Amino acid sequence: MNKKIRADIMLLTTAIIWGTAFVAQRSGMEYVGPLTFNGIRFIIGAIILIPVIFLLGKLGKNNKPAVPMTPEEKRKERKVLWTGGFFCGCALMAGSVIQQMGLVYTSAGKTGFITALYIVIVPVIGIFLGRKVRMLLWVSVGLGVVGLYLLSINEGFSINIGDVLVFICAFGFALHIVVVDHFSPKTDPVKLSAVQFFVCGGLSLILMAFFEHPQLQYILDGAVPILYTGIMSCGVAYTFQVIAQKDTEPTVASLLLSMESVFAVIAGMLILHEQLSPKETVGCVIMFVAIILAQLPGKKTIKIDAGKETL
Repeated sequence: MNKKIRADIMLLTTAIIWGTAFVAQRSGMEYVGPLTFNGIRFIIGAIILIPVIFLLGKLGKNNKPAVPMTPEEKRKERKVLWTGGFFCGCALMAGSVIQQMGLVYTSAGKTGFITALYIVIVPVIGIFLGRKVRMLLWVSVGLGVVGLYLLSINEGFSINIGDVLVFICAFGFALHIVVVDHFSPKTDPVKLSAVQFFVCGGLSLILMAFFEHPQLQYILDGAVPILYTGIMSCGVAYTFQVIAQKDTEPTVASLLLSMESVFAVIAGMLILHEQLSPKETVGCVIMFVAIILAQLPGKKTIKIDAGKETL
């Protein structure tokens, strides 16, 4: 099979996994609290990545650089790995925990679309970092606001608290992308992901001890959604993304991965029997257009990696 076709299939599979993960995340809230769910699944995801790191290390032995790294360079790289992993993990925890809290009050489909607004928010954050933003992005921001209004505002001009929380989590994920964008070129991306998963999961479990009192039986009852998000969403899907993006164009990768929001709605309808009103459906369509426009290539745009925010 052609490498590009294989890569595109892997990215589409990743989008399906991440889209259906919203259903698993919402189902998991029936058994445990957000911090418990978040902590366990990210620790599982980190453990899953350990053999992947070992395997990639073995495969990479035949591609050693002509000039080996000095001990000082290795120390600097390790420092970047652990420093970056800590800050990435903190940002990831903020976004993912708030998202889990929002899923208690809103649907998986709406969560998928609202969360995907981080793709529009990331370049806006770039303004504060001195980066120029093209006009098309402002069109995306405007469409995103309109879509969010149609998707979330009720007839009485009230808004669901779950939608508010998910919208806030989109800013957390946007910040996470900015932090990852800073550290990932300086170290191994798979190792960085494993460290951030451990940090995110560990911090969640620490907070769980103070704010939640999970029972083992409830954790076992919710094992299926916890394992699915830990193994498939964190471990398998992230690995697919890393491997596939080496053999396809960044814009194509972003567009395929953004389909996760569509699969979230489809999975919510098929599995959880969620329904969208005509107004909410129009809002989803407008938001999807905004997401696509934000990812179209242009000059001097901030890099957007769409595949990191539904881990």
